Amino acid sequence: MSMKKNIIKLIVALLIAVVATTAICFLILYIKNSYNIYELKLKETKNEEIKILFVGDIMFDRGIRYFADKNGGNEFILQRIKNVLLNNDLVVANLEGPITDEKSISLGTIPGSKNNYFFTFDKSIAKTLFNHNIRLVGLNNNHILNFGREGLESTKKYLDQATIKYFGAPDEERSIIIDLKGLKIAFVAYNEFTQNYNVEKAETIEEIKNIKKYVDFVVVFCHWGTEYKLIANELQISLAHEFIDTGASLIIGAHPHVVQQKEDYNEKRIYYSLGNFVFDQYFSEDVRKGMGVIWKINKNTKEIKFEEINFYLENNGQTSLITTK
Repeated sequence: MSMKKNIIKLIVALLIAVVATTAICFLILYIKNSYNIYELKLKETKNEEIKILFVGDIMFDRGIRYFADKNGGNEFILQRIKNVLLNNDLVVANLEGPITDEKSISLGTIPGSKNNYFFTFDKSIAKTLFNHNIRLVGLNNNHILNFGREGLESTKKYLDQATIKYFGAPDEERSIIIDLKGLKIAFVAYNEFTQNYNVEKAETIEEIKNIKKYVDFVVVFCHWGTEYKLIANELQISLAHEFIDTGASLIIGAHPHVVQQKEDYNEKRIYYSLGNFVFDQYFSEDVRKGMGVIWKINKNTKEIKFEEINFYLENNGQTSLITTK
């Protein structure tokens, strides 16, 4: 009888151990693979098509700050294209610098001087972005830490207050999942300028593998390439292909400040660089021209289409739409 009791106790102990181990494994797996999903409320329409507009680099300091202050505020800069932005369900951009309470140190500086490339945007920028439908921004760039970690925390604070979503800040959340009318889209950041190339590549690929199981589409938002080069380099091309082979649905690039080529690879679209969207660069026609990509998704069939529009940086700081007659 005593032996029987001991056997029963042993079996119970083993069962408890198995259940506990299984629970821990599931918990670890859940923590590793769980993602917050943010639902963006869109206007109620009968349209089955969701439109996401991707634009390039946004920089509201230096000359852009000057023109905004001179003409009554930030809205002046986007005045000519406001309707274009509002005509989409969501606008996604690269926020090329922090939003802080600090004074600008680049305003009025000479091109090439030390402070000319250190940006900070006024806190009012967050509200401006929201009012112009720019409600998701990538922070994976080489200027977001211009005012250190404090500048990054300040940026997140003001974006949170304006209910603008963000992803890709160095050493922080690489990705975000957005729910648009039941369509789940992951945005994954790749930043060539944050850490060792092999580490950044490996972490981005791992993130694509993990997150694709939870969404309908994966967009990889890349900050990469060589400034002012009109053709993507071999590293960009190789990475883009590898990201798609891993599970990416679309690649959107930034940083070169000019529009680079697009490519269709394995039935997926790659835009290597969209160029400038809001920037005070006027030294060539290439830097003054930017591209916008409208990604149209049928929420029922998942069929996708692309529409490309073109922007131009005016001498007064405004961005305008290039129309073809």
